[in-house]
Amino acid sequence: MSGRVAVVTGGAGGIGSAICQTLAAAGASVVITYNTNADKAETLLAQLPGTGHAVFQAPVDNSQTLKQLASFVTERYGRLDVLINNAGITTPVPHDNLGGLSDEWIDRIFTTNWRGAFAMIRACQDLLTASGNGLVVNISSVAGQTGIGSNVAYCASKAALDSMTRSLARALAPAIRVVSVSPGWVLGEYASRADPAYLQAQVEATPLGRLATPGDVANAVLALATTLTFTTGAILPVDGGRPLR
Repeated sequence: MSGRVAVVTGGAGGIGSAICQTLAAAGASVVITYNTNADKAETLLAQLPGTGHAVFQAPVDNSQTLKQLASFVTERYGRLDVLINNAGITTPVPHDNLGGLSDEWIDRIFTTNWRGAFAMIRACQDLLTASGNGLVVNISSVAGQTGIGSNVAYCASKAALDSMTRSLARALAPAIRVVSVSPGWVLGEYASRADPAYLQAQVEATPLGRLATPGDVANAVLALATTLTFTTGAILPVDGGRPLR
């Protein structure tokens, strides 16, 4: 990926940082975006291999700031080749507890997980088109297909993200490819707060016998950028075959 530029939203999180590390190691210049945790983003920036990387505060719920991000990328690099929509939020609410899922949380989840991804693509469309080989990777979840996840709104937001992937893959082709990467449970900070017995049950129900790592997700993103270049509009699972059981 030498000479190519990638933007990773929510880049300092567990999955995001693995994606940044993997793309930087492959030679890309990486722009790490963050919402509130500047220290974490700056620490990751200092750890990335290679040169030409940057940090930019760009909450995905602020469309004006996303336009400023696109201007920054234009001025600094003059191009954008890969956009990874990784920023996302959720909160655990049992699916049968309808009263526990507030309007505020529903709006927050859809604003970040769906509208934020759409707004990023909208802000970066011209840059990605000018690349001649633009790629958008939306970090989705198997919850969008199974309806099993942290709460009903989270599952629905990921289903909406996958639908947007298909819609925009058709609308923006051939200049821009759009793909969803769809993990199951991923080891990291969120999983560490889950009931260990529940996580073990997920492992036992996964044909490949383990949960995904952030590196597994990052490798899928790298493959889409480098070798799976005839893929668009697809939902690429990184779940160890979990839905098979």
